[in-house]
Amino acid sequence: MKDLLMFISENLIGSSEGVSVEVKENDKFIDCVIRVPEEHIGKLIGRNGKIATAIRTVARASARKQDKKVNVKIEKNA
Repeated sequence: MKDLLMFISENLIGSSEGVSVEVKENDKFIDCVIRVPEEHIGKLIGRNGKIATAIRTVARASARKQDKKVNVKIEKNA
């Protein structure tokens, strides 16, 4: 999951500088936090959140193979 979200984030932003993905996994859930620089957060969220919704949809499809639910959160890198 981490590799998938990192790949998507880096390609949407155009560089890997300042991008990090943190994944915490337990029996039924996968919690993911994508951190990007503040100036690039708009590229990852998209207009009206459409890109963020698409990222969450892809993550859900990937987690379904493991019979788990996923939560993806996008934050600015401090």
